[in-house]
Amino acid sequence: MIISKLNFKRDFMERKLMLLLACLFMSIGLVTAQTQKITGVVISEEDGQPVIGASVLVKGTHLGAITDADGKFYL
Repeated sequence: MIISKLNFKRDFMERKLMLLLACLFMSIGLVTAQTQKITGVVISEEDGQPVIGASVLVKGTHLGAITDADGKFYL
């Protein structure tokens, strides 16, 4: 009887540990996915000059930036 209780406790703790490790590994993927940097330059089609103050938005999100004096943006 005592041995079966110990086995039950050990199995329960192993399952909790496996669940914790699985959650940890999944959260690492989410964190690394959010650390990408996007840069670029907005250039006018008419004269090929950089566009100052253009709004650049990531489609489907609220993330955005405005181009600088050289037409460059950083997200």
